[in-house]
Amino acid sequence: MNTSTGLLDRLLTPFSDSLDEHAAKALVELRADDETQAYIEDLADRSREGLLSAEEQRQYLSYANAIAVISLLQAKARRHLRQLGQAK
Repeated sequence: MNTSTGLLDRLLTPFSDSLDEHAAKALVELRADDETQAYIEDLADRSREGLLSAEEQRQYLSYANAIAVISLLQAKARRHLRQLGQAK
């Protein structure tokens, strides 16, 4: 795990540990709407081809960072749900 991911993981742990079952399930099920997903996929395709403008590259990086945080939160929510299930 790289240092920034480890730090982010530690920063988000109190948040994920505070989730109730309903909130954790909602976070796990969180998905981008079809339009947003298609736009991100278009940016990804054009990024691989080196066709993004500087502004689009910044936007794509911003989306990628947000997706990384959401993915980490979802993993933490899944773990939290497993822990809640064991406590019952």
